[in-house]
Amino acid sequence: MGDRFADETVGDGAASGEYLLTERLLGRMCGRYTLFVDQEELEDRFDARVADSAAPLEPRYNAAPGQKLPVITNENADEIRHLEWGLVPSWADDDSGGLINARAETVAEKPSFRAAYESRRCLVPADGFYEWVETDGGERVGESRSSSDLRSNGGKQPYRVAREDDRPFAMAGLWERWEPETAQTGLDAFGGGLEDDADDGPLETFTIVTTEPNDLVAELHHRMAVILEPGREREWLTADDPRACLEPYPADELRAYPVSTAVNDPATDEPSLVEPLESA
Repeated sequence: MGDRFADETVGDGAASGEYLLTERLLGRMCGRYTLFVDQEELEDRFDARVADSAAPLEPRYNAAPGQKLPVITNENADEIRHLEWGLVPSWADDDSGGLINARAETVAEKPSFRAAYESRRCLVPADGFYEWVETDGGERVGESRSSSDLRSNGGKQPYRVAREDDRPFAMAGLWERWEPETAQTGLDAFGGGLEDDADDGPLETFTIVTTEPNDLVAELHHRMAVILEPGREREWLTADDPRACLEPYPADELRAYPVSTAVNDPATDEPSLVEPLESA
C-alpha cells in the first residue's frame, strides 16, 4: 500500500478521498498500539493458533498503519493471521488510502464499512494503545519547556492506555479482501511474458472501530478504540446484530500513563517506548 492512511472523520474516507499522512494522524484517533505478550500466552488467551503460513509473532511496541499485524477473523476464529492495518474496500479502484478507523455510530451505514460490518468482522489483539494530548506550551511531563522533540510534534504528550492487569485484550475490527483488476494481453494471457508480480495478489486489510471514550480516556481524547469484553468477543465475530458490543470499555479496568515522544516515529519499535515517563 501507499504511505497515506485515513481516519474516518468527515464524509466517507475512501469515498471522499480524504486521506491524511500518517504523521499527521497523531492524536486524532486510535493510530498506534502495542502487542508484546509472548505468542504462547496470546494463543492461550484467544484459544487460537498462529497460522502455519504466518511468521512467528514478534513483540510490537509501536504498531502503526501500513504494517501487517495479528488479527482473528470471523472466517476462521481459531487462527491468528497477519493483515495490513488500513482497510481498503473491495470496490476501491486501487489500494491506496487505507482507512485505519471506523466510527461505531455509523459503521453499519458508510459504504466503506457496511459490507465488512455485515460479514467480515475481526478481533485485533493488543495489550495497550497510545493517545496524544495537547500540553501547555509544549511542555512534556518531566521535562522543561525547551524540549525540542515535543515542540516538533506540536506540543503533544503521548500516553499509553492498558489494562490494570496488563493482560491482552481484543479491539473490535473489520476486515476486507481487495483484489486488483487484471488485464492479460498477448503472450501473458497464455502464461508467457514477464513473471507474475507477487504484489498483484489479493490484499487483506483491517480497520479498528472507535466509540465514545470512557471517563479515563476522555481526559486524553474524544474517541477510543472499542475494547471488547472477553465474553463478547465471539459475539462480535458471529452475531447478526453486534451493536451491543460497541460500548466503551469500563474505565476502572484501565490505566493511562505518559511515555516518551520517541513513540511518535513509527520506525521506532523498542521496549523502552512502553516505560512510564517519570515526572521531574
